[in-house]
Amino acid sequence: MSRQATLTRGSTFKHVTVMSFTGALGLMAMFLVDLVDMLFLSMLGEKEIVAAVGFASTVIFFTVSLSIAVSISATALVARAVGQGDIELARRRATHVLGVGVIFSSVVVWLLWPRIPAILHFLGADMRTLDLATGYLHILLLGMPAVMIGMIGSGIMRALGDAKRAMYATLLCSVVNAVLDPILIFVFGLGIHGAAIASLCARLSMVVVTYYGVVKVHRMIGEFDLMECLQDLKPIAKIAVPAMLTNMSSPLANAIVMEHAASFGDDAVAGVAIIGRVIPVVFGGLFALSGAVGPILAQNYGAKQFQRMHHAMTSAVVYALGYCLVLCSALYLSQGFLVSIFNASNETADLIRFFATYVSFSFFFQSLLFIGIAVFNNLGKPLNSTLLNFGRATLGTWPLITFFGLFMGAEGVLFGQAMGSVIFGCIGFVMARRYINELEYRTEMTLAESVHSDEMLP
Repeated sequence: MSRQATLTRGSTFKHVTVMSFTGALGLMAMFLVDLVDMLFLSMLGEKEIVAAVGFASTVIFFTVSLSIAVSISATALVARAVGQGDIELARRRATHVLGVGVIFSSVVVWLLWPRIPAILHFLGADMRTLDLATGYLHILLLGMPAVMIGMIGSGIMRALGDAKRAMYATLLCSVVNAVLDPILIFVFGLGIHGAAIASLCARLSMVVVTYYGVVKVHRMIGEFDLMECLQDLKPIAKIAVPAMLTNMSSPLANAIVMEHAASFGDDAVAGVAIIGRVIPVVFGGLFALSGAVGPILAQNYGAKQFQRMHHAMTSAVVYALGYCLVLCSALYLSQGFLVSIFNASNETADLIRFFATYVSFSFFFQSLLFIGIAVFNNLGKPLNSTLLNFGRATLGTWPLITFFGLFMGAEGVLFGQAMGSVIFGCIGFVMARRYINELEYRTEMTLAESVHSDEMLP
């Protein structure tokens, strides 16, 4: 077995914990920088600037989602090859996913660039807000290939079990952004364009960490071969395309929730918006769970160690339960602080308290869905992830928040979304367990047939 298949040995709980926490630190750092970025821009005193960033963020979220999807493909393919002990195949797959990612992201930039004003106008931006958002996006969109390289590189390092260097890429990006933001926005007086340049520099910094980790430390980039790349295109797309669709479901669910909250007035919208800012910071350790469990499952599947795959699933559930018990308790105890720091009053404060008291623990069940998504993305059935996520975003959101909203008001919107997470979390986890059992059975039957064939030979 390859010396690099580190996730096929040792405690599965330790692997899950380390991979999740390192991923969470990087994610939470990026979310915190986004908040600080918005705070700096709001200090300029122009509501058009804040609105422009809001419109641009929709487009940026789309491009980042594409990068994350390709990185999921890189993690799954490389980890599986490493688990099989085939480092040359892992190196080939890493090289070709990276090549495909750079070409794909460059094409996306080429297609979006001239259409940015039209897209922003379609989203509702006009006049000065449209001009500001267009200039902001024209700068920031140039960094998409760098984001693609950074995400894929982080995925490759996670596939190798090197969670710390994968975290360093996002941490460095956040630090560079946080340092350059006030300098370019205030000292040089560049305003929103300064924020865009800071973000562009931060994204370019990800390439440096990725190059050092993937190329210098792990030597996972080989010679690019066009014919072999075309052969690898099918397995890459088989994972990446459903993953892209999966990532699109979250903004769909958020849009449905915000639309229903708007029917209960501005206080309800403010409450949902504040909760939306709190969630990624508090539950970042769960959002990172899918990216943590995936490489562990893929390496052990490549090594045909199904018992460790079952242990990894159990370890992920134990980790999620412990995380939720601690963080949900902290959230419950700090609800008064949240209400005061956001100057919330009336229904806004009631929603924050309702979320902290009753709804927050539903993220344990959402973590079960994350685990299920990791199973299907990394073990050959990414379409199941897409169906589960879109199911939660539609069937698990709209009917439930409509029903509970009739009886509970704005609180029913949060409660309905939580119930959807409970239902689809349980469904996704059960499906994932059964799928691993199915893979194990198939493997045992294949081995039995192979032994039988050998015995029949003279």
